[in-house]
Amino acid sequence: MHAIDAPGTPRNWELYRTAVVDIRFGDRAVRVEPRPRGTAEGFFPVPARSVTVHVITAWNPRGRTTSDGVNACAQRVLLDEIRRCGLTSWPAEGGDACGTHREESVAVVGLSDTAARDLGRRFGQDAVFAWTPDAWRALACESGAVAVSGWAASGRASA
Repeated sequence: MHAIDAPGTPRNWELYRTAVVDIRFGDRAVRVEPRPRGTAEGFFPVPARSVTVHVITAWNPRGRTTSDGVNACAQRVLLDEIRRCGLTSWPAEGGDACGTHREESVAVVGLSDTAARDLGRRFGQDAVFAWTPDAWRALACESGAVAVSGWAASGRASA
């Protein structure tokens, strides 16, 4: 994985760089995992080559653990905003590869990287993810820091 260093890299930057995301497309779930740069294996949900799928959460703002109730309320506000904008979205969950830390998220099509970072920043997030046909990127919300890698997406039946 390759990182473009910038001032203001989040304290837990390495956790974002290695995070995995599960996205539910109806009855199909896809796990997106970082891989060496240049790798793109598996299912990408959007046929257009120029489309980015951003993954954003409202959970645990500013890196502080918050109650499930507070997190759920913040996530509903985020989802309402995405719906009001008329953006295509799917339920998602991000966290570490071991599954010890998970956060409800949303995968969104129709945002620029700047708009995705702005949305993440408004919900107190350190970073958002950007998935394209050729890269998986962690984007710091408060700075220009970007961690670029390849990706592998493995499908499984959705629960």
